[in-house]
Amino acid sequence: MHILHTARFLKSAGSLRDMPADTGWEVAFAGRSNAGKSSALNALAAHKGLARVSKTPGRTQLLNVFSIDDDRRLIDLPGYGYAKVPIGVRDQWRGMVDGFLRVREALKGLVLIMDSRHPLKDYDRQMLDYAEAIGKPCHVLLTKADKLSRNDATRTLNAVRKELGADGSADARVSVQLFSATAKTGLDEARAVIGRWLELADRPASKDTAASPR
Repeated sequence: MHILHTARFLKSAGSLRDMPADTGWEVAFAGRSNAGKSSALNALAAHKGLARVSKTPGRTQLLNVFSIDDDRRLIDLPGYGYAKVPIGVRDQWRGMVDGFLRVREALKGLVLIMDSRHPLKDYDRQMLDYAEAIGKPCHVLLTKADKLSRNDATRTLNAVRKELGADGSADARVSVQLFSATAKTGLDEARAVIGRWLELADRPASKDTAASPR
């Protein structure tokens, strides 16, 4: 059983003050409200009811926390860019996400969900900029790949990788893959990346890093 299969809903936080203690290891999921973020979470955890899937974009309005164990969590960030909500509410979400990404010490990496048919929108680029600014790795899931032909999917993957400079190395700051929650495409690849980030907790410190606070 993969480590993500133990994920269970813990709580929803309306502000950073409501979040669990900033300890341990976390991976955050971000993406446009109609890009398939909840479906991706459910597929990765092999738990179709883990994150709420709605036909109405923008239903994720809080920081939803899923516990893997006492030290590791998945964080579902509010969807952005599409939700039909008042500007004030959208600004509140943006401020909450900004604060989370900039101050959360437990954050190990960001999974960015993009619709493979419409990748690299302005808000996607903003999230990539956030990841770069805070020095966290970002793994892009090009979702709904089953809705593209094999050739179109491959062309999209190569184009996004080229634009983002994703060289495919294990320690790259940005990595990109095709993904489909419906067809179960790319599950193992995505789980491997997220697992590496979360399982840093299990690796003994080297002599060079033993004195480091994190």
